[in-house]
Amino acid sequence: MNRILSNTKGDRWIWLIVIVLSMISLLAVYSSTGTIAYKHNTGAESYLMKHMAMVFAGIALMYISHKLDYRYYAGISKLLMIITIPLLLYTLVFGSHVNDASRWIAIPGTGLTFQTSDLAKLSLITYLARTLSRKQENIKDVKQSFIPIMGSVCIVFVLIAPAGLSTAIMLFGVSILLLIIGRISIKQISLVCLAGIILLAGVMMFGGRRQTYISRIEAFMHPEKADPDKSFQADHSKIAIATGGVFGKGPGNSTERNYLPHPYSDFIYATIIEEYGFIGGFALALIYLFLLYRCIKIVTKAPKAFGALLAAGLSFSLTIQAFANMAVAVGLGPVTGVPLPLVSMGGTSILFTSLAFGIILSVSRDIEDPQKVVVGEIREVAV
Repeated sequence: MNRILSNTKGDRWIWLIVIVLSMISLLAVYSSTGTIAYKHNTGAESYLMKHMAMVFAGIALMYISHKLDYRYYAGISKLLMIITIPLLLYTLVFGSHVNDASRWIAIPGTGLTFQTSDLAKLSLITYLARTLSRKQENIKDVKQSFIPIMGSVCIVFVLIAPAGLSTAIMLFGVSILLLIIGRISIKQISLVCLAGIILLAGVMMFGGRRQTYISRIEAFMHPEKADPDKSFQADHSKIAIATGGVFGKGPGNSTERNYLPHPYSDFIYATIIEEYGFIGGFALALIYLFLLYRCIKIVTKAPKAFGALLAAGLSFSLTIQAFANMAVAVGLGPVTGVPLPLVSMGGTSILFTSLAFGIILSVSRDIEDPQKVVVGEIREVAV
């Protein structure tokens, strides 16, 4: 154990954030899985043990990925994109359908499901960071720089959007932020945004989940006129938050977990506020804000453009997802299926989130050890 701790590098605050979020996750998941455990005639402990196994597996993956030089991810970014696009297509056609959405692929022989959009987020951000960092000399060249970038963003967006529109929109927003940081011209960014709007309109008008999107937006915009069945999740989330008060009902005393369809994933933030009150919910939001602050410090101090762009893209993706989940829980946005990073119960999503943290920590290692920069430049040229 001492050897592992001595070999643990990177930003210590981010390691602490990961540990704190993992502890919060274990408490919240154990508390919120009582109802689903009862329905399946088992104990909440079984869900806790499965979730705990995924959390520890995620921390192990984070440790391994943070030990690797982040420049290696530049070398495999194209391969990741080549793998991701066929997987997204396969998911749309043959994936497991839940709530009229095909987002998961079953992993043979494991009983686990794999959400391909998690891989797509990591792949696209890595690819954009690599492309933007290597095309700086001719960043305004349409053929060499703009078309590959615009093509990758739009293809991933249109493949994710039919089953996960909220995920696609957030990933598109992160991509635009990376383009701005990567010095893409305003005119070209405007063209990407225009293409995104056209694709979004097409998905909204002709997608298979068109009615779901419309009903959720209407329930958010006009809750007083909404069908009670359509606003059921949002209503009980608000009840959980309202009854939580300032200090909450205490751990394990949530009542709305018995009514919310997904109190352990999509609406785990509402469960946390009900049990730990406004103070608990506010503290959790501050943790994610502090995470963003630490990541921004890594971005500003990173010695290489690829590392800065990679850390920026991954940190924006994690924090935007976190605040999107919290916004939905408190009624500031329409219902989505976005989990709370490192807190919501999940399978492979925890692993990909942990991998993203590991890569950010790998970037921060260069700040601690400037001598690696020269060696890293040689490796970067090699790949």
